[in-house]
Amino acid sequence: MKISRKLGAALFLPVIINPVMEISCSSSPVMKKKPVNILFLLADDERAGTINSLGNSEIITPNLDKLVRKGTSFTHAYIMGGSQGAVSVPSRAMIMTGRFLSHLEKTGTVIPEDQIMLCEVLKKAGYNTHGIGKWHNGPESYARSFLSGSEIFFGGMTDQFNVNVWNFDPSGKYKADSVLNQPHINKNKHSSELFADAAVNFLKNYKKDKPFFLYVAFTSPHDPRKMPPEYLKMYDTAKIKLPPNFMPQHNFDNGELKVRDELLAGFPRTIPEIKGHIRDYYAMITHLDAQIGRIIDALKESGEYENTIIIFSGDNGLALGQHGLMGKQNVYEHSVGVPLIWSGPGIPENQKRDAFVYLLDIYPTICEIIGIKVPDSVDGTSIKQCILDKNAQIRTSLYFSYRDFQRSVRDREYKLIEYNVSGKRTTQLFNIGADPWEKNNLADDPEYRNKLKSMRKAMLEQKKLTDDNGPFWEGIDFIKETDSLY
Repeated sequence: MKISRKLGAALFLPVIINPVMEISCSSSPVMKKKPVNILFLLADDERAGTINSLGNSEIITPNLDKLVRKGTSFTHAYIMGGSQGAVSVPSRAMIMTGRFLSHLEKTGTVIPEDQIMLCEVLKKAGYNTHGIGKWHNGPESYARSFLSGSEIFFGGMTDQFNVNVWNFDPSGKYKADSVLNQPHINKNKHSSELFADAAVNFLKNYKKDKPFFLYVAFTSPHDPRKMPPEYLKMYDTAKIKLPPNFMPQHNFDNGELKVRDELLAGFPRTIPEIKGHIRDYYAMITHLDAQIGRIIDALKESGEYENTIIIFSGDNGLALGQHGLMGKQNVYEHSVGVPLIWSGPGIPENQKRDAFVYLLDIYPTICEIIGIKVPDSVDGTSIKQCILDKNAQIRTSLYFSYRDFQRSVRDREYKLIEYNVSGKRTTQLFNIGADPWEKNNLADDPEYRNKLKSMRKAMLEQKKLTDDNGPFWEGIDFIKETDSLY
């Protein structure tokens, strides 16, 4: 019987896990005698619900659709939130360390040596770790992670057609005054094509002397939302549907109403402008999908496709008009929910899973699949049993936070969001099962008093279990507040 790392049964349900070499989901074992390769494709700002075959009939994603059919998709995959406006910094740090948001150092901009990263354990296990694209967590941690790399972008956002990238520097210094290595720009080449080219080149030239971990981190569909014009022409703005929870503006101060992302559209939000943003977002994803197709084709041509586990995800979600917001600096479903697909040897095909998972669970899952020990610094838990068994569950609830303004907890039926903005408290309670778009706030309804109290207790339990301490909690007595509301 395996119980969660660090948190115990209060957060995770026990799951029986057999030795890695013995588990199979059909006639094909997850771990074959030949070590499996791993291809990790990470999109930037791609939220859940942006793949055609997973329910969005408006978007064109033929290659991701193929990946869905060949693999297992998680419909309730999340990040834990963000500790700064550039949410992808802590998000990518959580992926690479397997640690909770509250356990990151300096919001993930720095990863201390005692936080053992995924690539470090893979290198030790004999993998060639190769990094391509965006790295948002410092050159030093990049040097610890990868044995090789190409077209490396140290930054958050960029001109998509003129990305300032580095060649791999074995010294790990990445200093512009180095004679050996200078940053360079591949003028007029889109970032998604640039990174896909690098991945294709790696696969074409791989010597196959050891298994590889190929990490391809895109900067798309993050703004500026630019793409080759033929992809934009695939979408008619007039036919784009507004989300059911579209609002001209958020109805109270959530602490981040004027952060950079929110300034990408006017106030109040207008329907034509929001439809235009959604069209551009979809077009960027379709262009990204085409580049993912090129990488997978190159993997097939290399002869390693049948022996490679492919993981696809986004690093966080995005509002684009939902709740009157544009960005990801919140804990609504649209901003913490992400796509997550696993495909490859031993992975069930054309399957969906509704288990509650975090992206920080990817790290221990990879470790279990390839049969290596998970470091004690990791907080996440393996979801391999959820991949293999549609009925397996590892959590009964999820916990989210954004800076010192917002905290949230959700289970299958309800979701609570608490705000503490300059001492002003606001509470939202949603029946998430009946109201997945989070439109109807039940917090002030006397009928839901007991539910509000129980969800606040659950939030306090999660606070304790995740070591979430800070200014948000100063002076808060949830139980007393609940009783005083009615």
